[in-house]
Amino acid sequence: MTIALTGFAILLVLIVVARIPIAFAMGLVGFFGFAHLQGLGFDNFTTFNWNAPLTMSARRLIDTAQEYSLSVIPLFILMGNLVTRSGLSQQLYAASHAFLGHKKGGLSMATVVACGGFSAICGSSLATSATMARVAMPPMRQYGYADSLATASIAAGGTLGILIPPSVILVIYGLLTETSIRELFAAGFIPGMLGILLYLAAVRYVVWRDPSAGPCGEKQSWAERLQALKAVRGVLGLFTLVMGGIYLGVFTPTEAAGIGAGGAFVIALSRRSLSLGSLFDILADTARTSAMLFAVLIGALIFSNFINRAGLPADLLALVSSMEIAPMLVIVMILAIYIVLGMVFESLSMLLLTVPIFFPLVQSLGFDLVWFGIVVVVVTEISLITPPVGMNVFVLSAVLPEVRAGTIFKGVTPFWCADIVRLVLITLVASISLALPTLLYR
Repeated sequence: MTIALTGFAILLVLIVVARIPIAFAMGLVGFFGFAHLQGLGFDNFTTFNWNAPLTMSARRLIDTAQEYSLSVIPLFILMGNLVTRSGLSQQLYAASHAFLGHKKGGLSMATVVACGGFSAICGSSLATSATMARVAMPPMRQYGYADSLATASIAAGGTLGILIPPSVILVIYGLLTETSIRELFAAGFIPGMLGILLYLAAVRYVVWRDPSAGPCGEKQSWAERLQALKAVRGVLGLFTLVMGGIYLGVFTPTEAAGIGAGGAFVIALSRRSLSLGSLFDILADTARTSAMLFAVLIGALIFSNFINRAGLPADLLALVSSMEIAPMLVIVMILAIYIVLGMVFESLSMLLLTVPIFFPLVQSLGFDLVWFGIVVVVVTEISLITPPVGMNVFVLSAVLPEVRAGTIFKGVTPFWCADIVRLVLITLVASISLALPTLLYR
């Protein structure tokens, strides 16, 4: 355990102090930590046989590059990029606005719903926040919404992207823990919808406290509402096809990703939103994002090999067993660690650093890894709006430089509380996450 904890401390120094990218930091610590466990010391550094760590690292690199199920990542990213370029964000917001805009706080509610729908297709919380800031902020300002509520609804709504399937974060968790991706997708649906409902309740609470923060907009006729829905029927149909096919077992998540990317391409062509130049930009952005995620995943797997070789998960289990504490108390302690780490790390880094350590312990205690995956992703969502390193907040600060980060952090407090309520419910009532996968697959 001492060696593993020392390696973890060095990793934190490399990331936080030396500012080394997390992919390379995890790879370096994992490589040299594994080498040290094979007998490498300062006295035999030059004469040591490097075959073991080199073979381990090379095997991880090759296995990851050849893993068929990993093709789901670039395909879902491509699907999200194509849909984003097709102008979906404006149309989703218009549809949500048509049904909710006339209520107190209605535009903020419409923003939350549109963010949920857009992030479900896009799969990126940061991209959702940046895109919806440009779409939703002008009309909310036009109707006199407080900047704190307007920006908070965008920042909080954007966090839904890492839970509502298809979710790249859930895919990475599934690969790290060898858990069924389709079960994770099914498990994330109800908690994702619960998140939207609790965010709507948070908006209602804000406008109840201060009605001037979210004035009513104009009420639209049913003809206008149906017209707004008609504009998004293609994308809603694509989402239903992709997720329905996965849930019903018609095709695998990888096949669904291919169908989704192909369908998004057809939608973009039908809306005449593509040119050769924009298509090249989309493909290049997809390649860059995919390469970044693959590098991070490979580094995490090398680091995980070192952690497992050092015996940290087994030592943690022995420590917990010797303390004779209730298994649920262990989960509470893990969640407390996540909330603290969320104040320093962004979501993907936190997931990759901790899951290799915690999931063997959680599995040994008899908890369902699908349930734990949803709990981890929900607590990771919270980190996106937690000060001082709420990534969604800083994305909004960059897109809306006239709004101070402090104003946004103040506005997200009710949404952060709603997330804590959801986390407690999902943690204590496992059936919220497991009902759908149990019904469909077990």
